[in-house]
Amino acid sequence: MPPPQPPLQPASQPVSQPQEQPPAPLVDRFGRVHTDLRVSLTDRCNLRCTYCMPAEGPGWLPAPQLLTDDELLRLLRLAVERLGIRSLRLTGGEPLLRRGLPDLVARMAALPGRPELSLTTNGIGLARSAAALRAAGLHRVNVSLDTLRPDVFRQLTRRNRLGDVLDGRAAARAAGLDPVKVNAVPVRGVNEDEIPELAAWAARHGYRLRFIESMPLDAQGGWDRAAMVTADEILARLGERWPLTPVPRAGAAPAEEWRLGGTDAVVGVIASVTRPFCGGCDRVRLTADGQLRNCLFATEESDLRELLRSGADDDRIEAAWRSCVAAKAAGHGIGSAEFRRPGRPMSAIGG
Repeated sequence: MPPPQPPLQPASQPVSQPQEQPPAPLVDRFGRVHTDLRVSLTDRCNLRCTYCMPAEGPGWLPAPQLLTDDELLRLLRLAVERLGIRSLRLTGGEPLLRRGLPDLVARMAALPGRPELSLTTNGIGLARSAAALRAAGLHRVNVSLDTLRPDVFRQLTRRNRLGDVLDGRAAARAAGLDPVKVNAVPVRGVNEDEIPELAAWAARHGYRLRFIESMPLDAQGGWDRAAMVTADEILARLGERWPLTPVPRAGAAPAEEWRLGGTDAVVGVIASVTRPFCGGCDRVRLTADGQLRNCLFATEESDLRELLRSGADDDRIEAAWRSCVAAKAAGHGIGSAEFRRPGRPMSAIGG
């Protein structure tokens, strides 16, 4: 287990901001530079995963509250040109439900500096859209898959769509959206016994698998830390089958990675709860309704949609963006007495 990170301290000196290009970095008071923007395109989803939302869904945002394509592109252009954002991750909900997505991706790909474009999806609909998204300029995809067993898939997602998800992965690979990353959330008493099986499957097919600890972001408020499958448990399951060799962490990547002995496969573990990586966080989030969040677990948001629709110029929007990031906390504080769950669930924030 890596040693715990020391508490962050506010940066002792202000970060210098160059007057010419490249743009002044987007920096918080602890000196963390933010280059990765997670962009939610919709809060809607066509699955009902038990660890995310109730069977009937959480209630969706009304369409007039969502950013239009033009509003979204204005914010993204500002982020890339003025704030130093280099990576755009499209999320949801389920981002493939956004109408006209290939055209929207093409407009993002035409932004100055050609930001890296990736997409996190449940894979339903990917078989029919992967080629168009790749042609539009998408670089890669992360596809969620918690189980390979049809009955467990129905239990977890309340839908019978495992075949569609598997077809979507194959289509992404065929379209050149490589490497295909696979995200899996182990759920105690449901699919935790499948951890080695998922790893072996990913190794056979050349997918990059990452196990993710469940987080207190479900719409129904039922998350229980005691019921969470921890990183230590995940690694213990994998270690029963393979010797594990740690892979050095790359930059601000959230996953700790391990090479499976006797194979070329690398498996990641994102331990947001038990091994937080807040000290190296370089991410900021924009919700589908135009709210800027400086942390996944933030309890406050900055309303960029209202600024857009009230006629604010780019300088004012940039100032609001920088102010939001400057106020970012040192860490999410899960487990501390002061921790408060966000008012929004994951589906409304964007993964």
